[in-house]
Amino acid sequence: MNTQILKTASLPYCKGCGHDLIAKHTVKGLEKLGYLPLDVIMVTDIGCHGIIDKCLNTHTVHGLHGRSVALGAGITFGLENPGKKVVVFIGDGGSTIGLQHIMEAARLNLNMTVVVHNNMLYGMTGGQTSGLTPQGFRTTTSYEGNPFDGYDICALSNKAGASYVSRILGIGDISDKMAIALGTKGFSLVEIMEICPSYGVKLNPKRKLQEVVAASGKEPGEWINQRRTFSHQQGKKIGNLLEKTVEIKKTFKHYLKGPKSVVLSGSAGEGVQLAATLLSKAAMRSGLSITQKGSYPVTVGVGFSTAEINLSQKNINFHGIGVPDTVIITSADGLAHNKKRIELMQGGTLFIDSSLEVPPTGAKVMQHNFRGIGARNAAIYAVLFFALKTGFISTESLFKTIEEEGKAEKLPITKIKEALVE
Repeated sequence: MNTQILKTASLPYCKGCGHDLIAKHTVKGLEKLGYLPLDVIMVTDIGCHGIIDKCLNTHTVHGLHGRSVALGAGITFGLENPGKKVVVFIGDGGSTIGLQHIMEAARLNLNMTVVVHNNMLYGMTGGQTSGLTPQGFRTTTSYEGNPFDGYDICALSNKAGASYVSRILGIGDISDKMAIALGTKGFSLVEIMEICPSYGVKLNPKRKLQEVVAASGKEPGEWINQRRTFSHQQGKKIGNLLEKTVEIKKTFKHYLKGPKSVVLSGSAGEGVQLAATLLSKAAMRSGLSITQKGSYPVTVGVGFSTAEINLSQKNINFHGIGVPDTVIITSADGLAHNKKRIELMQGGTLFIDSSLEVPPTGAKVMQHNFRGIGARNAAIYAVLFFALKTGFISTESLFKTIEEEGKAEKLPITKIKEALVE
């Protein structure tokens, strides 16, 4: 056999495994269509079939369990080249874990081929029942036979809108049937039925593949939809979003002597992330490089809200902050979320609202009534206080940023300025 796409005819599967036949005849089908190795992007899933990667001369991507179709779809979205072919290998387990990915790719009719290796159980992890295990088929977790019927992956894919779907038995030369699917414009899916020699055969003695498939009621066949293939021109194409980003020009001086990390934390709904953004943009107006990262609970509107900011005169190549140089705390929620960090500080400065109990720390402590300006304005007032006391950037740069961002009318600017000079 021509091994131009396949590096070796000796594949690393168990003796008698149908994955061997599927791999070789998928390659044979590709070669019949004239594809060269680097014309093919092969995406594999978690499962026995996925160990084919090292045997291919194609582009290969190995995905997480159930996510290979999503990865293949992403590649297809970004690949506007009719001379390239995206092929996804996935097992019966992965295809049900990632069933929605298959349905979406079929619905959009993306130009890719999904090959489902249906050996009717989880072969790599111990022979458990999968979502495609036929009723009555025995597995290590359904020893008396699966009491439920499996999904009909072909019917679902066809109904979702795939251009071409087929179910075939993994017996003999299936390369011509594979070539039909691989040559289809749009989304195609081939479900290849096989029996795992390590679990399926042992747990279902004397049962033949043809009989198991017939008993399942899911006979081999093909299903076709005459549909338009997904096109990048179907929707409005969005250009580079960075082109719309307004450049922040240096208009102020900074007085930073070295890189500094700042953690600002308070309660959700009290403007912590906004305050961090204003501080970051003011730092940029002062000629500094910054990174900004926000974190808060899934519930978003309750609990803590923490922002991390790095400031430097040089480019910043890594955001991570272990023990920060400065921590600014405006509420009990923020203190609870950052207490361990504060306790680890052996230097730097802790700015903390005067209503809060100061935890043990090696940092210099500055207590101030941030919440006296109003809970919703405490974080913005705190970063202005921070700028005033550290001198890293000017308070003028922050007030200018507040004005440029259209926030001045919503904030008690006069009251904040008066509080800063007290």
